[in-house]
Amino acid sequence: MKNLIILILALTLVSCHEAKKTSDSQNKKNKFTFAAWVNSGGDFDKSKWETKLASYDSLGISEILVQAGPEFLKQLLPLATEKNIKVHAWMITLNRPNDTIANKHPDWYAVNRNGQNSLDYRAYVDYYQWLSPFSPGAREYVKNNVRKLAKVKGLVSIHLDYIRYVDVILGADLQPKYGLVQDHEMPEYDYGYHPIAREGFKKIFGKDPMDMEHPELSPEWRQYRLNAVTSLVNELVDIAHENHQKMTAAVFPFPEMSRQMVRQAWNDWNLDAAYPMIYNNFYRENVNWIGFVTEQDVKDVDFPIYSGLYAPALRDPADLEKAIGLCKEKGAKGISIFTGDNLTKGQKAVFVKLREEFDNEQNQ
Repeated sequence: MKNLIILILALTLVSCHEAKKTSDSQNKKNKFTFAAWVNSGGDFDKSKWETKLASYDSLGISEILVQAGPEFLKQLLPLATEKNIKVHAWMITLNRPNDTIANKHPDWYAVNRNGQNSLDYRAYVDYYQWLSPFSPGAREYVKNNVRKLAKVKGLVSIHLDYIRYVDVILGADLQPKYGLVQDHEMPEYDYGYHPIAREGFKKIFGKDPMDMEHPELSPEWRQYRLNAVTSLVNELVDIAHENHQKMTAAVFPFPEMSRQMVRQAWNDWNLDAAYPMIYNNFYRENVNWIGFVTEQDVKDVDFPIYSGLYAPALRDPADLEKAIGLCKEKGAKGISIFTGDNLTKGQKAVFVKLREEFDNEQNQ
């Protein structure tokens, strides 16, 4: 009898211990994440990055998205691991300004409705040099860039950015900066008219989009172009997954808006997570809009959402605190701030305060 009691007590203790381990693991898994897009700052500098990582850690930022090559990331990862900070490889995908390899292949570049090639005609700004998702050479080049990053062990994800077309419609706050009123889709900003795209469309529908009076109004032509980016992304996801890497992406605010503004149907992508850039000031929207967009994104996809916030739009610490709270309330798994390198003293205080509050809530 005594031995039986001892056995029961032992089993109870083991059960309680395992339950605690499961609970702790679940809490860690459900922790609301603070992430940040951060500047690589050129060549790798160990001392500088030790300082930067210590700063992120002090703010509760546990994930960073860094635009850098494989060798840089290999040097950064051990330092980040020491601080329990996860690293994403932030990759500029289809917009490739001054890319010495791509520049040798004019046929890789996107073409607008005026027939202008993005290598020569730069929409809006000089650094807009966009590859076409219809060009086999461009697609293979992008895939090779992912393959190189996929060989870096220890990344939390390969993070795609600029995986879309040129902005056919700019945000309301950006249009005046270029002297534009975009109340319709202007031909010089309407991209996707690569010869291969036109030929493929004609084979299916019997007409060349260039011969249409208003090709920008054709739902078939729009969907055809959306599909080209979607198929490329999903092939990149396959490459990442084959190499035991996750794939995430920085995308426009919510899928319907994204389709209209940059031809990006990201709710059709097989991502592991998305980071919508909910930069309210670009669209002359208030802080509440961040909550609306986050809620819509969470409803539209079956993968996690990490709401992207634009630090200069949230200079008032109260606005930043409200924005982060709304993202959490509306179902995001975390937020990512652009950028983590230029936060004000007041903004940093918000991160410290909320990290402590959220952790206390989780532990209750």
